[in-house]
Amino acid sequence: MNVLYGLLTPDSGEILIDGVPQTFHSPRDALRAKVGMVHQHFMLVPVFTVAENIMLGREKTSGVLLSRAAARAEVRELSERYGLDVDPDAVVEDIPVGVQQRVEIIKALTSDCDLLILDEPTAVLTPAEIDELLDVMRTLRADGKSIVFITHKLKEVKAIADKITVVRRGRIVGTAEPTTGEDELAAMMVGREVSLTVDKTPARPGEPVLEIAGLSVLDERGQRAVDGLDLEVRAGEILGIAGVQGNGQTELAEAIMSLRPVLTGTIMVNKCPATRSKTRQVIDSGVGYVPEDRSADGLVKSFSIAENLVLNQYDKPPYGSGFMINPKMINKVAEERVAEYDVRTPSARTPVGTLSGGNQQKVIVAREMSRKLDLLIAAQPTRGVDVGSIEFIHKRIVAERDTGTGVLLISSELDEVLALSDRVAVMYRGRILDIVSPDTPREKIGRLMAGLTDDQAASKEPGA
Repeated sequence: MNVLYGLLTPDSGEILIDGVPQTFHSPRDALRAKVGMVHQHFMLVPVFTVAENIMLGREKTSGVLLSRAAARAEVRELSERYGLDVDPDAVVEDIPVGVQQRVEIIKALTSDCDLLILDEPTAVLTPAEIDELLDVMRTLRADGKSIVFITHKLKEVKAIADKITVVRRGRIVGTAEPTTGEDELAAMMVGREVSLTVDKTPARPGEPVLEIAGLSVLDERGQRAVDGLDLEVRAGEILGIAGVQGNGQTELAEAIMSLRPVLTGTIMVNKCPATRSKTRQVIDSGVGYVPEDRSADGLVKSFSIAENLVLNQYDKPPYGSGFMINPKMINKVAEERVAEYDVRTPSARTPVGTLSGGNQQKVIVAREMSRKLDLLIAAQPTRGVDVGSIEFIHKRIVAERDTGTGVLLISSELDEVLALSDRVAVMYRGRILDIVSPDTPREKIGRLMAGLTDDQAASKEPGA
């Protein structure tokens, strides 16, 4: 899609728009051909208003002055036509991510695009916002717009697509109709049969392994990302954190791992204080950590698979002692882990950066789960991996729970949280609004993710 939008130049082949060959050297070329794109990570200026973001690159003027009134009018007109409820005078950093996405769509529509590319558009939306986006897409389709909808969420594909194209490793492996079953689509994506359901027995929770009280943590801007949070994870259970990304989940995980300082509150691991511990002490106390950004925080890409597998235990037997390490033992155990965790690679000596995203994630999972754990922090454990790897990672997380490990699962994928968790804590703006059963209606969880308690939701109903 980056080629189609002019961000990359193809090495071979051609692009036809309305039957005419096109060569795009920049997004401006794509926009001239009426091709627009909404990126997975939004391209808005946070401190600008909605109207100012819409104007960027195509400023309307009145004499020598910018015509903000014209931009506002255009935003309002498109908002009404396509059901995109947006305030043109709102500052982008002050509006929810679902509304920011509408701004991106309006920005593409102001360029009179006939083809709109949406890259993983539902990744940061609540269930209600996803439904609203699908309605907007239906309206755009009815208005004659063509949409390329890139996603790995099969339910959404089946709900909105007229035709489904399955891509695996850069190649089209087949096309399907919306009536095609999810299992069949998943098999096309992976190249083998996969199970989309998580098999697990009821949890048998024990004593708390993680106790958090009154925790407050600042983000990079000095704002409270975690605000007076209380939480408890027990041995032998999976506690899932449900919430739209950006509500303090990242800062919570980093605070538990002592990667981010705690402003106020306490963290206890196995009844021992861990609020001011060093990260190494937390790891040595029996805590495993699957970070949400595997490239930045989970792997050294220039290192081999074997070296990455011992990053947190290279100085401990049987891998090393003091200043001495045992390369032969490291490679021997690495080959065993590669086989056990189904890492697709020619050798454990292969640089980990050459692996696919799914196999890189398996390396992290193998490193963290191949030692005895009391607590596992799994942050976005299946982000950016294929369906087959998702199936494998889910099974390993459940197996870890069944050995008595307490698991704190943080995921922006609500389906994943509900499928794996024994209890679900809904997080909004740094606080836990409620802890519910995974059988709780999705509508209620979706409202909580949007910051609405039952009382608040009732007050918004007509006639309330």
